[in-house]
Amino acid sequence: MAEVGDKPLRLLLGFDYGSKQIGVAVGQPITGSARELCILKAQNGVPDWQKVEALIKEWQPDAIVVGLPLNMDGTPSDISERAEKFARRLNGRFNLPVFTHDERLTTYAAKGERLQQGQTGGYRQRPVDALAAALLLQGWLEENSPD
Repeated sequence: MAEVGDKPLRLLLGFDYGSKQIGVAVGQPITGSARELCILKAQNGVPDWQKVEALIKEWQPDAIVVGLPLNMDGTPSDISERAEKFARRLNGRFNLPVFTHDERLTTYAAKGERLQQGQTGGYRQRPVDALAAALLLQGWLEENSPD
C-alpha cells in the first residue's frame, strides 16, 4: 500500500485542474481503483474554497493528487504553473500531502470512454473533468503501488 512517511494511504482525492472547471475523483490504494466524484466550478482557475473544504471534511483523504498538464514532449504547459500553485494552496490550506501527476491524454481518454458509452459531443452539458480526474488518480495509484 502507498505510504507517506510511515502512514499508509487509505483514501485519496484527485483533482483535474482547469481554469473553468476542476474535476474531482476519489481513490483507494488498497483496491488500486479510482472513480469520478464531482466537478467544481472555477473562476479563472480559482475554485470555491468552501466547496473544496466540504469535500475534504466529507472524505477525509490521507493525501491529494493534482494533475499536472504537461505538453506531449514532457515540458510544462501554459497551465502547469497554475496547477502547481493550486496544489501548493491545497497543501497550505488543508495540511495534507499533495502530489502532482502527469495527466497527459487523460481528457482525451475520458472523451474516448464517453464515446464508447454512446456520448457524441456535448462535453459542455456532460463534461469529462471528473472522469479525467479518476484516470489521473488511477495512473498515480498504479505508479505508486508497492508491487
